[in-house]
Amino acid sequence: MSAHAVAPIARWMSTHRWRGLWRDPVLSVALIVCIAISLLALFGPLVSPHDPNETDILAANQASSPAHVLGTDSLGRDILSRILTGARLSMLGPAIIVIVATVLGVLLALSSAWIGGVFDSIVSKVLNIMFAIPAILVAILVIAVVGPGFWPPVVSLSLIYTPYIARVLKGAAAQERRRAYVESFQLAGFTSWRINAHHILRNLQPMIFAQATLLFGSAIVDFGALSFLGLGVPAPTAEWGAMVSAGRNELLAGNPQQAAAAGAMIVLTVVAFNVLGERASKLFGGAS
Repeated sequence: MSAHAVAPIARWMSTHRWRGLWRDPVLSVALIVCIAISLLALFGPLVSPHDPNETDILAANQASSPAHVLGTDSLGRDILSRILTGARLSMLGPAIIVIVATVLGVLLALSSAWIGGVFDSIVSKVLNIMFAIPAILVAILVIAVVGPGFWPPVVSLSLIYTPYIARVLKGAAAQERRRAYVESFQLAGFTSWRINAHHILRNLQPMIFAQATLLFGSAIVDFGALSFLGLGVPAPTAEWGAMVSAGRNELLAGNPQQAAAAGAMIVLTVVAFNVLGERASKLFGGAS
């Protein structure tokens, strides 16, 4: 079979698998929830009923009411508005982490599979070393040096998450590297860049989607954990992890609304993306 005949078949198989997303009801629900939360992150600040940072001590720790659907926190700030506004940073940070880690992981996987030999051995050893380093610990050390904020956790977690993408894709890329269509393209005079970018990478796209989705759930937890520890975005910026942290004292005082609302959003988001990633990984034949 010619190289020009193989590529369209591979694309058709990929499209056929993508259609299978809607045949699994659990996966479909998870996908809908993920899309809804993503839209919330985009448009939440535009539809929030109140200024998320507006304080009103006289309205502190109020329960749910028509004026404040989810109640208020200890400073009288509207919790619903802070949830809607905080969705943007709570999703943006993990999204950047996953995008950077995925790009770096894909580049490492493709280059390692294509070059092979000593370079492949070095990449494998470096990835194994990085696997031994806890992501949250590295982020804490980086923040201790440069200070808290939005970017220190994003940069450190991006680098530490790279091996999780690279390890899975490296084996799949090596299998694609050994397929007959790659040799056909080489004989036809195609450049290494063209073969990798237009054919091998295209056949790996479903697996990349599945792994990136799984990684997104972990990124939300770690990014939120750093905010919970006071090492993420500074107050009074609305962010779900920081809201859970701020709601601890309120929770002990019998006012659980802030911690419960922010915690519920984190759990819902992580579960939805993990289910989507796991189901998509099985559907596309990737490893979770």
